[in-house]
Amino acid sequence: MHFDQHTVILLTLDPDAPVMTDKETAALQDAHLAYTADMIEQGHVMAAGPAVGPDAGRMKGISVWSVDADAAGRLCAQDPAVRAGRLTPQILTWMVPSGQLLFRSVRAPRTTAEATEA
Repeated sequence: MHFDQHTVILLTLDPDAPVMTDKETAALQDAHLAYTADMIEQGHVMAAGPAVGPDAGRMKGISVWSVDADAAGRLCAQDPAVRAGRLTPQILTWMVPSGQLLFRSVRAPRTTAEATEA
């Protein structure tokens, strides 16, 4: 059996995250969303989204990348929320039977306002 390898990045809230105002947090979240949308448009990220619910804890987001773990780590390090020390990435390689996952290209939101539109 053949396997496809995907890089998965789990983003967690850093326990030592800097204290920010609501306005600063909102601006950083918009910068994070815009960066993620850029990574999707450039073909580096195949899927990304927030982790939600009572069991999410410090887990804030999950993304599946089309590049190897080293490249994904370098690109993820440029995410404004990671650079600001708010989010910490955990990077792993995930193997699934070849052809099991299919990703379609869809437009990602670039701001919180866009993400929450009805």
